[in-house]
Order: sequence, then C-alpha cells, then structure tokens
Amino acid sequence: MWTANSRQVYANPWMTVREDEIRRADGSDGIYGVVDKPDYALIIPLERNADGAAGRREGLWLVEQYRYPLGMRRWEFPQGTAPGLAAAEPTGLAERELREETGLRAERMTELGMLDVAAGMSSQRGRAFLATELTHGAHERELEEQDMRAALFDRAEVESMIAGGEMTDAQSIAAYTLLLLHERGRPRTNDS
Repeated sequence: MWTANSRQVYANPWMTVREDEIRRADGSDGIYGVVDKPDYALIIPLERNADGAAGRREGLWLVEQYRYPLGMRRWEFPQGTAPGLAAAEPTGLAERELREETGLRAERMTELGMLDVAAGMSSQRGRAFLATELTHGAHERELEEQDMRAALFDRAEVESMIAGGEMTDAQSIAAYTLLLLHERGRPRTNDS
C-alpha cells in the first residue's frame, strides 16, 4: 500500500486531521482519514509504604477529569503529550506529566511498553511507565486540567473500577495489564 496524495483537512494546537488517497497492493484505490497527534506518556504511580510511615497507604494514583468528547468525568492514570504538537523524549515527558497532573515526583521511572491509541484511525502512540519512590509536591496543571483531581486507590479498588465500568480509559486499562506482566517477570519486546 502506498500514499498517492495527502492533504490536511483540519488542525488545532493538539492535533491535525489528514485525508490520504491510497493505492492498495492489488491496484485498487482507497481513502484513509487519519488523526495525527504527538506521542504521549502514561504513568502508573505506585505508592509503596516500605518504611511503615503512618497515615500513608499503598496503592496506585489515578486522576479524574472531565472528558469533553464523552461528556463525563473519568478516572485514569496520568497521561499526556508535550504542548504544541511537539515531540518529546519519553521519560522526560512522563516525568513532566506526572508532576503536572499529580504533583508527584518519581525517583524511578521504568518503561513498561508501547501502546497504540486507535491504530485504525490515529497515528498516535504512547509509552507506559511505572513511577516508584514517589515524593509529593504541588501539581502544575494546565488550564484545561484545572478541574482534575488525584486520588490514591488500592489495587482491589482499581480492578473493581475497571470491572464496573467506572474506569474505561483504554490506555489506562492496557497499561495496567503491562504492569501486571512486568510484575510477573514477563520480558517485554521493544517496539518503536
């Protein structure tokens, strides 16, 4: 398959949409509408109570925000892209998004794997990270994120939210699966 013609049909500060005329291997023509967005980072912040500190429990940090296309608030792991459609180094982007959305800083950031958002209509890809050895600070949210809130949930709560449809973000659910595989010692393959 090859692209015969491509034209941008829409653009804003977060994405572009293009229409590609393609020619298939059998010689037939076709068309694709593609949403282009920069790659993102998704972070699973894991709070551990290794030192037995009173008042701090173990669990996973989630953020809740209003998702305009769905018209509802949703819980998910912190995630995002660099501003202005810019490309960013994945680990640095993960650190920035974690700090921005939750105020957390991670001493360790472990890459869990690659995720494709919606390969049938978007070129966007993301990398999932496990953030550990957390320290707490003030969040640095963007204007669009001012109604966001962060909360700590134990794993049983997260799994209940997934099973009950309270947490439906596909990237968050897929990243949680990558976390489970990582914890089981399953080696990951590099996919860039």
